[in-house]
Amino acid sequence: MVLVRTMVKEGNDKFTISVNKGVKDRFKALCEKYGLQPGKQIELFLMEKIEELDVKEKKK
Repeated sequence: MVLVRTMVKEGNDKFTISVNKGVKDRFKALCEKYGLQPGKQIELFLMEKIEELDVKEKKK
C-alpha cells in the first residue's frame, strides 16, 4: 500500500477539474515558459469571473 499526501496551502482547498489534455498541456507549457504558477493563474481567472458575474447579478 502506498500513501500519498498532498500538501495544500493553509486556507486553500483542493479543486479537481477535468479539462482537455491538449489545452492543459499548452497552458502548462506557457506557464513554464513565463514562470507562472498554473494554480495561481486559474485562481486569478476564477476571481475575475466571480467579479464579472457579481456585477451582472447586481444589475438585475
